[in-house]
Amino acid sequence: MNAIRPIKEWSSADRRRLKGVFVDIDDTLTDGGRIAANVFRAMEYLRRKGFILVPITGRPAGWCDMIARTWPVDGVVGENGAFYFRYDDATRRMLRVYADPPKTRQANRERLQAIRAEVLSSVPGVAVAVDQAYREADLAIDFAEDVAGVGDDAIDRIVAIFEKHGATAKVSSIHVNGWFGSYDKLTMTKRFMRECYGVDLDADTAAYVFVGDSPNDAPMFGYFPNAVGVANLSEMQDRCAALPAWITAQARGDGFVELAQVLLEDR
Repeated sequence: MNAIRPIKEWSSADRRRLKGVFVDIDDTLTDGGRIAANVFRAMEYLRRKGFILVPITGRPAGWCDMIARTWPVDGVVGENGAFYFRYDDATRRMLRVYADPPKTRQANRERLQAIRAEVLSSVPGVAVAVDQAYREADLAIDFAEDVAGVGDDAIDRIVAIFEKHGATAKVSSIHVNGWFGSYDKLTMTKRFMRECYGVDLDADTAAYVFVGDSPNDAPMFGYFPNAVGVANLSEMQDRCAALPAWITAQARGDGFVELAQVLLEDR
């Protein structure tokens, strides 16, 4: 892997080509689980200056409905790519697009129950995520949000249980998310841009930024040549299959604000 470079070395000429920002939420926009006012201001300023802004998250459908309706964003990809939601202010209608049809999602949720039972009986100190009730496609196992936190061995055991049952498992900074299906954050991000903006990301990858912090962001880090990690990426860097080109000096939400300030300088 190439060394990650500080964003202060990113040329202004390259930054001026940018059209949009895709951003993870947990520990990228948040700090201690909360989003500070300066982070929301940075999001609002990016949109005012013409950037497409889309959170790409592992958080559940219930949260994503609220995010699409109330945040200064152009849509949201949720549950690690299970769907995208986009709210139309003019018509006051929510567009909901899923990777799988309702019957498939229902069948997959039932299959996840066996994994849930095995994880809880086999891995001490973890729990089903408190936001599980609002999920439509995946199972989230909490190892660091509302529990005391467990070591890498426990995280590896959770991933192994998902994979033993044929499920995909991805590690974020707080959860292991598992699901049945071939989608991920990147596949649904491409679909969102194609269907909502007529943009072929494969043809214009360098015009968009992704910013994140954890292993489940690796497909995005590997795809976008101008991907950015916030400084706390270093805490889980060894688990990342791909790394971003750039990194902020600040961690979490302050890192996102740092990136936004750099991008806004060129507008």
